[in-house]
Amino acid sequence: MAFYRTAYLGDPSRAVKDYVGAEYIQHNPLVGDGKQAFIDYFEEMARDYPDKSIEFVRAVAEDDLVALHTHQTWPGNEQYVTMDFFRFDDNGKIVEHWDSIQEVPGETRNGNPMY
Repeated sequence: MAFYRTAYLGDPSRAVKDYVGAEYIQHNPLVGDGKQAFIDYFEEMARDYPDKSIEFVRAVAEDDLVALHTHQTWPGNEQYVTMDFFRFDDNGKIVEHWDSIQEVPGETRNGNPMY
């Protein structure tokens, strides 16, 4: 969570330095592979959306994978639920990432929150 929080709240260079391994494979189609592509994407996000916030709802770990379920609020009160999956190398560093993002609807048929 520290990696995600650090990058998301505006210091992606520090997040990469502290938590990312020798390689970084990205599966989000909007972000390139590699450390610098990650840094560039999150620096742009910090400039464009400085008032965004994130709440970590739950974390699940198994073997070399960690999944984070988050609730994000963006300027204009747009809300999203995300699932991020990170693969770690033998040194405990992040080397691969997948994610899925869904906007929180105003109403649900079941009345249950998404987070």
